[in-house]
Amino acid sequence: MAIYTLGSINIDHVYHVPHLAKPGETLAATDYTKGLGGKGANQSVAASKAGAKVFHIGAIGPDSAWVLDELHGYGVNTSNVLQITRPTGHAIIQVDPAAENSIILYPGANRQITDSHATRALASARPKDLLLVQNETSAQSATIRLAADMGLRVLYTPAPFDLAPLQQAIPYAHLLLMNAGEAAEMTQALGAMPNCNVIITKGADGAEWHSPTASPLFIPSFPVNPVDTTGAGDCFAGTIAAALDAGLPPDQALRRATAAAALQVTRTGAAAAMPNGGEVDSFLESAP
Repeated sequence: MAIYTLGSINIDHVYHVPHLAKPGETLAATDYTKGLGGKGANQSVAASKAGAKVFHIGAIGPDSAWVLDELHGYGVNTSNVLQITRPTGHAIIQVDPAAENSIILYPGANRQITDSHATRALASARPKDLLLVQNETSAQSATIRLAADMGLRVLYTPAPFDLAPLQQAIPYAHLLLMNAGEAAEMTQALGAMPNCNVIITKGADGAEWHSPTASPLFIPSFPVNPVDTTGAGDCFAGTIAAALDAGLPPDQALRRATAAAALQVTRTGAAAAMPNGGEVDSFLESAP
């Protein structure tokens, strides 16, 4: 089987700062790095490093060939990534000494993906393949509906949170993945948990899997010393997608994704910090 990611590709500009900047404050950074990011690219890299066959559907602007080289280097198929005139999306990321972050996002080329391009990209997909989608690109709704009609499993991450596209995705979703804040907004707006599988990540408090047909699953977090939490949720999403694609049951998939995210936050960066399957195996073997 395979994973198709309709997802953002960003250039991350990461600034390590003494504290997150306050309104009106000019703050000197202590370090700076530039690298591959974007929720979609991060999830594709995480899934590929976890052992899945991954096809990325996206768009970049001019002078960004190095971004494709990095994705390809991580084993991601980039044949469905458009190169257009709109600038590549980018993010300005502040990281403080406690590993908390603040992010400003410019969508750029990510919002120029057409429904027809996504349709062509899914032509090679087969039933039971998996579609990963986040809320950082255009063409989401049509692609989700098409994938569901084709028999693909849809894993949707409603981030950045927006109720309208989430409501459009829910009828077709096999699995929703969100953090505790997003889950609270969703249940408050909808009045109840939707009738599909929902994973709620809670950082240091672990993760929960809610199913309409079974009792909730809970996996505690693994104790680590975080360095940078940027991309931790994407690491979780890509890893759990790969685990489900490999046929693991929910409890094992949840534990594996939680372990991968724990490893990822002990490293700096987003895509570059994603652990591979062997590293997750070793971590789990030594975990209590």
